[in-house]
Amino acid sequence: MSDGQPIPDHDFEEVLNYLKESRGFDFTGYKRTSLMRRVRHRMAQAGVDTYPDYIDQLQVNADEFGILFNTILINVTAFFRDPDAWTYLREEVIPSLLAERGPDDPIRVWSAGCASGEEAYSLAIALAEAVGPERFRQQVKIYATDVDAEALTHARHASYVERDVQAVPPELVEKYFDHTNGRYSFRKDLRRSVIFGRNDLVQDAPISRIDLLVCRNTLMYFNQETQAKILGRFHFALAPKGLLFLGKAEMLLSHSRIFDPIDLKRRIFRKATTGHGVAAHFVSHTMVHDRRVDLRGMDELREHAFSASPVAQVVVTADDVVALANRQAENTFGISSKDIGRPLRDLDISYRPVELRGYVEQARLERKSLRVKDVEWLRSTGESLWFEVHLNPLVGSDNTILGVSVVFHDVTSARRLLEDLEHANRQLESAYEELQSTNEELETTNEELQSTVEELETTNEELQSTNEELETMNEELQSTNDELQTINDALRERTTELDQVNEFLESILTSLRAGVVVLDVQMRVLAWNTGAEELWGLRRDEAVGEHLLNLDIGLPVADLRPVVRSALGDVRFMEEVKVTAVNRRGREVRVRVVCSSLHGNDGQPGGAILVMEQQED
Repeated sequence: MSDGQPIPDHDFEEVLNYLKESRGFDFTGYKRTSLMRRVRHRMAQAGVDTYPDYIDQLQVNADEFGILFNTILINVTAFFRDPDAWTYLREEVIPSLLAERGPDDPIRVWSAGCASGEEAYSLAIALAEAVGPERFRQQVKIYATDVDAEALTHARHASYVERDVQAVPPELVEKYFDHTNGRYSFRKDLRRSVIFGRNDLVQDAPISRIDLLVCRNTLMYFNQETQAKILGRFHFALAPKGLLFLGKAEMLLSHSRIFDPIDLKRRIFRKATTGHGVAAHFVSHTMVHDRRVDLRGMDELREHAFSASPVAQVVVTADDVVALANRQAENTFGISSKDIGRPLRDLDISYRPVELRGYVEQARLERKSLRVKDVEWLRSTGESLWFEVHLNPLVGSDNTILGVSVVFHDVTSARRLLEDLEHANRQLESAYEELQSTNEELETTNEELQSTVEELETTNEELQSTNEELETMNEELQSTNDELQTINDALRERTTELDQVNEFLESILTSLRAGVVVLDVQMRVLAWNTGAEELWGLRRDEAVGEHLLNLDIGLPVADLRPVVRSALGDVRFMEEVKVTAVNRRGREVRVRVVCSSLHGNDGQPGGAILVMEQQED
C-alpha cells in the first residue's frame, strides 16, 4: 500500500465493518498495524482465537464493545505535555493571538482529542494567565471534544490526583485548583468556560470560527488519507489567521498549501490566507457606499429612536447637567421632563440605585468606558432589580468631552437564572458526594493494582500467571463499579419519585381552604398547611415539631386532647366536634373540628389528622 500499511486481512476488515454498521464507530481510517495489535490483545483477554469468533462474541455480549473501545483508544495525556512547546505557546503564540483581536472580541479555542481533559485545562490556565480570570470568564470559550464518552465524563468532573498535576507549576496549582480530600479540582468559575462534548474527527462536522485549534498526537493514529480529510476540516474550522497546535510526533509537510508554519520544531502552524476575503470586503464596501441616501432632516427620527430604546439611558453634559433621558429611564427611575436641565446631584438617580457621580467623573477624566456590575435596587414595592451600568464618555470632533452616556441594562432575569443554576449545581454536588466517595475508593484500589501490574511486567516469564490473575481482578473491579453505578442510578430515580410524591402531597395540603394539622403518636405536629396558618396566624416553621398542647393559638387544644387520644388508639376512629376559638384577627369564631386516625404502614394508628373549618355566622 502507498502509506506503508500491511495487506488487509479480510476477517479483520469484517470486524471493523461490523463495528461500523452495528455501533456507528468507523475505525477503518486507523492505521492497521497498531489497530490489529490492540484488537488481538483484547481477543486474548476474552479467550477468543479468530476474528469470526470474536464477531460472535460482540453479538452475544453487549458489554464487550465498551471494553474493546477502551482498549483501542489509548488516552495518553498530561498537563502541559512537552513543556518547551507549551512555554512557546504561552510566551509567544497567545500574546500574538490576543494582539490581533480587539479587547472585547470573543476567543474561541478547540481541543480536539482531549481525552480526560488535562490538555483543555492546560489551555484554560494559559489563557487565564494571559488575559486575567475576569476577562477569561467573559470572552474565552474552550470546546474540548473526544470520541470516548468515559474519558469525557472524567474530564467533566475536572478532578485529578496529585500525580496528575505534578507537571503544573506549584504556584499555578495553588491558583487554579482546589485541594480537597487528596484530589485537585479545577476552579469552578473558570470550568464553566470549558465545554466538553463528543465529536468524531472523521465523521462529525467541525466547530467553526476557531482562533486556536489544539490536536496533539491524535492524527498519528490515522492513515494518510484520513489525516488529509481531518486537516481539511481543521482548515475550515479555523478563523482567518487561526492557529493550529499539533503534537511533536506529527508534521504537515504535505499540507503546506493550507497551513503556514510558525514554529516547525514545536509544531505550531497558521491557517494560510487567500485573496478571497479581501475581494469580498471590497465589493461589499463599494456596494454599501453606492446605496447611501441623504439622511439630513432626521433629527426627529433620532429623538424618537433614542426615546424608544428598551434600556434606560440618561445623558449628562460635561457640567453634570442632565441633558437627555429616554422613556425607559422615565418609567424605571421616575425621571420627568422637568428634570431635564437640572444638575445630576439634585436627582435621586445620582445616588440610587448606585452612586453615579463618582463614576461619571471617572469616565469623563479617564475618557474610557466603565462598566459597573451587580447593582441592586430595592424598589418601594419590595421588588429587587439588578442592573449592569455602562458609562461611555461622549467626545466631540475637536476631542473635547461633550458629556457622558449612562445606560442601565436590566439583568434581573439573568441574575435569577444564575442563582437558580447555582442552587441546582449545589444540589447536584450534594447528590454526587456519596458516589464520589465510592469512586475514589475504587480508583485508589485500581491504582494500587496497576502499580503491582507494572512491577510484575518487569519480572521474568515465571510471573506471567500472577500478572494475568491481577488483570482479571481489575476487570472484576470495573464490573463492580458498573454495578454500583446502576444501583446509584436506581436510587436517584427513587429519590426523584419521592420528591414528586412529596410535592404532590404538599400541593394537596396547600390547596385545601380548611386548616389541616397532622400529628404523630406523641401529638407533635408533622404538617401544618396554609389554611391553618390563615386561621390561627402561626407559620408552618413555628408549628412543625411542637407538641399540640404547647401551641399558643386561639384554639382550645386542651379540649381536643380526648378525641386525639382516641384517634391515636383506634385506627378506625373519626369524630367531629365544634369548639369556640379566637382566630388570628382576635375574633371569637365557632370552629368545626374533624379528628380521624392516621393509618400507619403496619395497620396500626400512626398519628392523627385534624381538619378545622371556621363556621360562618
